[in-house]
Amino acid sequence: MAPLYLALAIIAEVIATSALKAADGFTRLWPTVIVAVGYAVAFLCLSLTVRTMPLGIVYAVWSGIGIVLIAAIGWIFYGQSLDAPAMIGLALILAGVLVVNLFSRTAGH
Repeated sequence: MAPLYLALAIIAEVIATSALKAADGFTRLWPTVIVAVGYAVAFLCLSLTVRTMPLGIVYAVWSGIGIVLIAAIGWIFYGQSLDAPAMIGLALILAGVLVVNLFSRTAGH
């Protein structure tokens, strides 16, 4: 179940972080609710994940995938540009997450 909880944590965090811009400094009710609920679900799922997976691995995967997805959402939905160094950096983050998941025995799944 840990990989499922981790995936849900990533999805909830990405939704919450994406809603931050629409919340406009927490001045808009519904985007603010989405942010609060999204982060609550993300941290609940993270807490369930770390019961059986190492904390450092969980956090590396959660934050790494979140960074890449948020950058993609910013690019697609908000028109935020990504130059070559940003793209290379994001690719390295994604590569790191893949290495941890595919080759590390520490990941424990």
